[in-house]
Amino acid sequence: MAHELTFEELKDFQESFNNARNKVVARAAMKSGLLEASFNPELGDKLNHVFSIEVDTENVTNQQQSGRCWLFSTLNTLRHEFGVKHKVKNFTLSQAYNFFWDKIERANRFYDEIINSANQPLEDRTVQEYLRFAGEDGGQWAMAASLVQKYGVVPSYAMPETYNTNHTAALAESLGRKERKDALVLRKLVQEGKLEEVETKRKEFLNEVYRMTALAVGEPPKTFDLEYKDDDKKYHLDKNLTPVEFFKKYINFDFSDYVCLTNAPDHEYNKLYSLPFEDNVNGGIPITFLNVQMDVLRKATIAQLKDNETVWFGNDVGKQKDNKTGYLDTNLYQLDQLFDVDTTMTKKERLETREGTVSHAMTITGVDLDGETVRKWKVENSWGDKIATKGYFTMSDQWFEEFVYEVVVHKKYLTDEQKQIAQSEPEPLKPWDSIA
Repeated sequence: MAHELTFEELKDFQESFNNARNKVVARAAMKSGLLEASFNPELGDKLNHVFSIEVDTENVTNQQQSGRCWLFSTLNTLRHEFGVKHKVKNFTLSQAYNFFWDKIERANRFYDEIINSANQPLEDRTVQEYLRFAGEDGGQWAMAASLVQKYGVVPSYAMPETYNTNHTAALAESLGRKERKDALVLRKLVQEGKLEEVETKRKEFLNEVYRMTALAVGEPPKTFDLEYKDDDKKYHLDKNLTPVEFFKKYINFDFSDYVCLTNAPDHEYNKLYSLPFEDNVNGGIPITFLNVQMDVLRKATIAQLKDNETVWFGNDVGKQKDNKTGYLDTNLYQLDQLFDVDTTMTKKERLETREGTVSHAMTITGVDLDGETVRKWKVENSWGDKIATKGYFTMSDQWFEEFVYEVVVHKKYLTDEQKQIAQSEPEPLKPWDSIA
């Protein structure tokens, strides 16, 4: 049923708006902006930067103009592991190295899916999702884990950032355009039954993707010399290491021991889900989520921090965040009070309407406890040290409750029943699922 606005209605709206309160609010909002005008200054005492439990970390990394937060957060977790084991602060791993291999592996998976779905109509919703995602930067914990498991890692000096790793839009657009054109060629060959030509073309296309990525990012090193001074000023040199040798010898992080817990109240709890659409490495670690109540995420995160290990987490960082103070709090901007409306939604409702989404990944490095009650959390971001408190944010527990959707924790913090579910056959999610 269509409703056509009448001038009588518009006149009523105007009369309703024109009062003293609205005029004062409008002046403040128009001059300062909506967020500044609705900022809640009373949070400072509650969100001070003191924590009862924190992993000893220092400098932050900077993803700049790229969508590599999932990779940064994973490598931050690994570099902290290296730092604890070998007593080295401020050691960093190369994001560019694993970013390079992600582009190659992701293209290979893309061509697979295009070939497998070649007899589906081009307007098929799943086919359209693959075409939309071509060349993109976004990802998940398991995607980064798959890359590290296959290709290892290198120190940042062994493969430094380039302009195109810090500003990925042009490369992502170029790869996306190329892969979509390739998709039309591969689909046509499959539909014509020319399967030998399909494999020839796939190899040709992958070679071109490799060339494009190498030109933009640089080729990854096959070997490097590990050289560093530890916190006791002791010098270390280990020559001619491969990236996989370095990972196994110096970090040796067993990804199979970790589980991604999610809190998606629009899905059935105590159930394992998978997201094959976003798997990036054939033969790698599949993306799975064990969907549980929020308190399970909270307790497992605290337990891991108490064991001096940081926690990768996926969240909706665009909600109620201030880069200047570094505050993450559900009452940070009181926009409903400013507008005199009620936009409150449950977490389930936000997921169902796509108001809520997993938009970013960061690392939890500390927590402030009062007995068993969480006062606040310490968060390491990957946006450089010029924002928040030298790059670290302070997150209220209510923000954790509402806007955190995933944490990656060791399976030892789960119950036997949860471990069993984590080993069960997952239910695959559609590419357009709310937690995709």
